[in-house]
Parts: sequence; structure tokens; C-alpha cells
Amino acid sequence: MKLTINEIMAIIPHRYPFLLLDTVEDLTAGKKVTAKKNVTINEPFFQGHFPGEPVMPGVLIIEAMAQAGAVALLSLPEFQGKTAYFGAIKQAKFRRKVIPGDTLILEVVLDKIKKTAGTGKGIAYVDGKKVAEAELTFMIG
Repeated sequence: MKLTINEIMAIIPHRYPFLLLDTVEDLTAGKKVTAKKNVTINEPFFQGHFPGEPVMPGVLIIEAMAQAGAVALLSLPEFQGKTAYFGAIKQAKFRRKVIPGDTLILEVVLDKIKKTAGTGKGIAYVDGKKVAEAELTFMIG
């Protein structure tokens, strides 16, 4: 299932300038998601990170993964209207820079879901190359 930005905003509470997803390309509620973020020079964080060499901060790449995972988690009927918060980030690794003009593809596979928490593995790609990965824990509130 594909989702537009408005459909994404109906699932997660994030808004500009902190919504880091443009579209969801594929969604299986409670299982996996593939989302897209078109990285442009107009992103507010590029003003200071870094002048003359704009690089998307790694923490925001992880946040984008988490937002994608939250879409998959909060798409389940029992979690609709809830918020997914970070519970933990493990094994985060950054492999390449993400710069203006890149299209960030975010894949998150959820592996455990309980009443108040869930875990998943996220991988971010640019041009088919892995740029970052992490294990994510979500707390549902």
C-alpha cells in the first residue's frame, strides 16, 4: 500500500519541519514499511550542518527510519491514534554521507510487537547503497 504525505500525517503526529518522510512506497501494517525522503538544500538543518558542505545529520537519518517504523506500527488498528516514542537505539552505524539531492529510501521491518512496545530493524539507502542502519525500540503511548 502506498501513502501520501497527508495519509502519513493521519498516522503519525510529526509535522514540518520535523516530518522526515515524503511518501510511503510500500506498507504492510505491523510488519514492514518502505518510505522515501527527498533530501533538498531547503532543509532547515543544512544552514548549520555544515556551511559549505551540507550533510544530513545521522541522528535525523535514524529519526526518519523511526518515523517510517512508526507508520508501520501505528497502522495497526489497536495502535491508531497513539504515538510511538523512541525506547532505544542499538547498533546504529553510518556508512555514507547523505547530501542535498539524495533520495533516502528507508526500510523498516518490525520483529516484535507487544501492548506497549515494539522493535524493528531499519536500513537507509541512497542509490541502492546502504547509508545507515539501526535496531529501534518503540514505546507506544
